[in-house]
Amino acid sequence: MLVEQYSQHVFQTAYSVLKNAKEAEDAAQEVFLQVYKSLPEYRSQGFKTWITRICVNKAIDAKRKISRRREEQMADGELIEHLPSAEEDVLRQLVRKEKQKLLETKMDGLPAQHRDILVQFYIEEKSYDQIAREQNIAVKTVESRLYRARSWIRKHWKEEEWDE
Repeated sequence: MLVEQYSQHVFQTAYSVLKNAKEAEDAAQEVFLQVYKSLPEYRSQGFKTWITRICVNKAIDAKRKISRRREEQMADGELIEHLPSAEEDVLRQLVRKEKQKLLETKMDGLPAQHRDILVQFYIEEKSYDQIAREQNIAVKTVESRLYRARSWIRKHWKEEEWDE
C-alpha cells in the first residue's frame, strides 16, 4: 500500500538528486526497505515529510557511492582529464551564489514566523520535537506552522522560478 501511494513521489525525489532513472529506481527501492525497517520508530509527524527525508538521504548516499566508484575506476591520469576546467568551476560557483542570493531575498520576504520555522526545520534540520521544546509550543503547533508556511510559499512563489 505504501509503495503504491508514494512510489511516484519517492522516485521523483530520488531522480531530482541523482539525475539518472536507473539509480533513482534503485534508491527508491532502498527507501521503501528503510521505511519498512523504521516504521516502529515513526512518530506520526507528517509521513510524507518523513519518507521524503529518508529518500533524500538515500539518494545523497547513492550519489556519493557513484562518485567514489567512478574515482576508483579511473586511473590517476584519467581522473585529471575528467576534472572540470577552472572556468566551469567558477561558472558553477557563480550560479550557486546567485541562487543562494535569490533564496535569501525570497526568504526575507516571508513573514517572520514562517521564515523562522522553515529555517529551523529545513536548514538547521531540527525535528518537530526539538523546535517545540525550544519555542515552548506543542508539536502540533510546529506542524501547523510548517503547513501554513509551505502554503504561503505555494501561494506567493512561482514554481517556474525554481526550475533548472
